[in-house]
Amino acid sequence: MKLVSETILSNVTRAGQGGVTLRDLDDSGTLIWGDLEVVLTTDAHTVKPLFFPGGNIGRLAAAGTLNDISVMGVKPLAISCSIVMEEGFSRSRLETVVRSMNEVLEEVGADLIAGDTKVVERGDIDEMIMTTAGVGVTGRGSVIRDTGLKPGDDIILSGTVGDHGITILSVREGFDFQLQTQSDVGPIWGIVEAALEVGGVHAMKDPTRGGLSNALNELAEKSMVGIEIEEESIPVESDIRNASEMLGVDPYSITNEGKVVIGVDRELSDEVLSSVRATARGRKASVIGTVVEGHRGEVVMETRIGGRRLMEPPVGDPAPRIC
Repeated sequence: MKLVSETILSNVTRAGQGGVTLRDLDDSGTLIWGDLEVVLTTDAHTVKPLFFPGGNIGRLAAAGTLNDISVMGVKPLAISCSIVMEEGFSRSRLETVVRSMNEVLEEVGADLIAGDTKVVERGDIDEMIMTTAGVGVTGRGSVIRDTGLKPGDDIILSGTVGDHGITILSVREGFDFQLQTQSDVGPIWGIVEAALEVGGVHAMKDPTRGGLSNALNELAEKSMVGIEIEEESIPVESDIRNASEMLGVDPYSITNEGKVVIGVDRELSDEVLSSVRATARGRKASVIGTVVEGHRGEVVMETRIGGRRLMEPPVGDPAPRIC
C-alpha cells in the first residue's frame, strides 16, 4: 500500500547510497560501513485512543520500531524517542507510557539511548505524539529483503490477524460487542530469532498498515512472484471475526502490531514452524500458503467456500490513527 507520503519520500533525490535505500520502501534502510551494515528505521505514532486493551502508545511505539528492524533479520539494539505532549497531560499517564516502552525493550534486550520531550498549548495536538527511531547492526549483505521470496517457498504467519486494528476501532467507535478483543501489540524478535536459527528464511514482513493483504502483495510485487493463500489456514480469533463483521472491516486488511509473515524454503518449513510455535508469541503460527511462478505480483486466495479470488491490497489507509 504505497501511501502518498511514501511515494513522495521514495522520490527524494538523496535517498541513500548503497545498502537498502528509501526508494526500496522496505521496513528499514541500511548504511554500509566497511564490513558492517547498519540498519535504521523511524516511525511516528498517533494512535487514538492512547490507551487501549492490550497496550498504549508507548508499547506501540517501542514494539513497532523494534519490529521494523527485526524483519530485516537483524536484532534491534537501541531506539530513540521524542514525545510531544499537550499541556495538562498527567504525570501518571506519562509514567505508564514510559514503563510500557521499557517492558518491550527489556523483552528484546534493547536500550533507549536518546530522547526528547516537548509540551505544546492545549488543543494544538490530540494529547500526545511519539516519534521513534531504531538501529541494529549486521554483517554487510546479510539483511533479509522484501525481494527475497522464491517459487516453492512456504508462507508462514506467526499468529492471528486483525487483533490490533479491530480492537482500536471497537474502542474508538464506542461499540459494546461484549467480546474479548485485545491488541496483539508486542515485539516479534523472539519469533524472528527462532526462525533464523533454523535457516531458510528468504523474506519477512510485519503486516502493519494494510494488514496481511498489503504485506503479502508487497512481497509478491517486490519479489516478482505469485503467492497463493488458503483462507482456511489464516488464524482469526472468533471475537475478532465477529467484531469485523459488525464494523464492516476486512480482518485481513487491518493493522497488526505483533505478527510477522515469513517466506521460508519449503524443505525447512516444518522445522521453522515448530521453532516459531515454541516461542511465547508464535504459538498459533501456521503455514497459510505458497510462492509460485505464475500471476507475478499478485496474491490469489482460495476461499473457505472453495472459490478463488485476488487478495488485493486496501486502497488508501482503511483506518487512520490506528498506529
